[in-house]
Formats: sequence, C-alpha cells, structure tokens
Amino acid sequence: MTIQQTETIQRLWDRFIRDQLAGLPPEDRRAFEQQFEDRFAELLQKGANGAAPGGDGFLDMLGFGGKGAVPFEEMAYPYVKPDFDDSVVPSQLHSAAELYLVYQYERSKVFQVVEVLLRLFHLGKIRIQRGPGARGLYLLEKWEPLRYKLREREIAYRRAFNYGTTPPPAGAVVNRNFHRQLVGFMVALAQYFRDLLIGEVIRGGQLIEQRPFGSIGTVQRIGLDLRYALDRSTYGNIFALSVETGHYLKQVLTLLDTPDIKKAFDANTKWNVVEIVSQRYLGGMAEISQRAKMAESGRRILQFVADHDFRTAVDPVLFQSEMRPMGPHAEAWLAAYRMTREGRGFAGVTPALRSVLGMDTTPMAQAEMR
Repeated sequence: MTIQQTETIQRLWDRFIRDQLAGLPPEDRRAFEQQFEDRFAELLQKGANGAAPGGDGFLDMLGFGGKGAVPFEEMAYPYVKPDFDDSVVPSQLHSAAELYLVYQYERSKVFQVVEVLLRLFHLGKIRIQRGPGARGLYLLEKWEPLRYKLREREIAYRRAFNYGTTPPPAGAVVNRNFHRQLVGFMVALAQYFRDLLIGEVIRGGQLIEQRPFGSIGTVQRIGLDLRYALDRSTYGNIFALSVETGHYLKQVLTLLDTPDIKKAFDANTKWNVVEIVSQRYLGGMAEISQRAKMAESGRRILQFVADHDFRTAVDPVLFQSEMRPMGPHAEAWLAAYRMTREGRGFAGVTPALRSVLGMDTTPMAQAEMR
C-alpha cells in the first residue's frame, strides 16, 4: 500500500472501530478491543509487504524506480516490524536462571563443604567407610566430574550477574546492571500486587471493575530490560557451565543427605551437614536459609522473564492472571534479600522502585540499589 492509502485506511479504521464498539454491550467490548488492534497491525504489515504498485519505496524515493520520481503519497508505506523485544535466545536466558540458582548455592558454601569432605575422606579424618556417602566421595575423588572449577564459575557469575570481584576476560560483556534490574523487577511485581490488593479493598472485591491499580507498564519495561541484558551477556560457555554445574550440584546435595555422612557429623539433614562443616572448617556458616529462598524464587522469576514476551497491548485481566503466581516469589525473594548482608540497606519496595525508575536520585536511594 502507498502512504496515502495507509493514512486513509487508518482514518477509516478508527471510525469503524468506534462505530462497532459503540454498538456492543459494555461487557463484550473488552473481548473485541484487542482483536481489532491485532487485526489492524496485521493489515498494516501485509499491506507494507505487498509494497506499492511503483515497486520498492526506497528506490521510488530516490527516483530510481520504474516510474522515476514519484510523490510522497504514492510511495510504499515504510512499515517497520517491532521485533526488538523478541530478539533473544531462550536457551541463554534459561541457562542464566539455572546459573543464578547455582550462584546462591555457591554463596551457601555447598561447593566448599564438599571439597572439605573430599579432603577429610582422603586424609582419613571422617569416620565413614562403606556407606553411600563414602562411595559418593570416592567417585567424586576418582572422576572429578566438575570440569568448571571455582575460577571458571566466578568468571561466569561476573559476566552474567556482575557478582564477585574476579576480573572478567578482556572483551567480555559484563551485565553490570543485573542486580539493579533484578531488584527493580522484584519490587515492581511486589508493588503491582500491593496496589492490586489496595484496589480490591477500595472497590469492594475482585469482580467490581477488574482492572488493577498497579502499573503494568513498569513491570513490562523492567522485565524487558532484564531479559535483554541477560541475553547479551550469557553467550559462550554459560549454557554448558550451568548444565554441568547444575548436575553436579544435584549430585552433591544427594551426597550430603546420605546417612553415613549425616551420622559422621551428628546431623539430621544435609543442611545441618553444611552448617556444621562450615562452622568447623570454613570460618563460619553462610546465610543458608536466605540463599536457599533467593535461589528458588530468583530462578523461577528469571525463568518467567525468559518465557514471557511482555507484549505491550496486553489485556490487564490476562496480565494479572499471568503474573499472579510470580507475586509470592517476588515477595519471598525480597524478604530473604533484606536479611542478607548486602540487602540490609534495602529501605523498602516503594523507595527502591522510585530509584529504579529514576524518580529519586538522592544518595540514600542510590546506595540501597548497589
């Protein structure tokens, strides 16, 4: 279609939509609004792909087309497909979610505890012999299944999340804003559902005007930024590292839960083993409870970010239904984060959200997002 035809269709389409919606009952309008919008976008795209009778619009503009120089209104409509939000590699985003879980378990000292057990087993300083725990330690010592050692894992954490102090490789992309964006996404979700709860209380229930008071756009914007930044920083060996380390982590957690290892430390659970070994040999216990919850909820949120398209023209009720399972994870992550060393300066959901959105640039607001 030409530019003139496109402008005419846009005017006529707006009148058509207004007339059609005016004739529908209010309860039926919401069901057709988005369908009309999708159909209009499809019509523009198909018309642009068909081009104008004169041929390629760029050649027509330069005067090199079959008709020579043509007026602007007769040129093809320059439709540009908005595909930036879809230009990500899902496997990279999923690997980032798994790597985040691995990182939190790393902070819980799980990997260090296993190394201590291997050393004690090798030196004969742990009273186990033929049980499943001894067998597991023997296999770990014999085959060394984890090829990605601490140095490689620290580099991966630095590249994907900007966590740690290990220098990144020269030329590697470092996701320097990850933590700020992750906290921002968590607080945006938390604020959305808090606003929704307030709105339901004010309106007297969920069935009275379903549209929530919370800002959909804020959640979508931060989610898209978070997804894009993760995609551009998780190329290379991140996928392989997350898969290998994830399998290793699963095996060592099973190992720590074996009866002979638990008996050797007079422990009831594998987490008691981690705590006791950390206290005896690693200079103190890590924030096990908080890290475990951050690992669980953080991975689930990042998996959701990887799979959700954050479509702009989304139905508010549908958006609310899709986001509702993520609300508790965001609140749980924030509650655990506030109890960690780096999260103790977190002032609250609303101040943090204002800082992420650039609404508050005071030194206190900037410091709490570091």
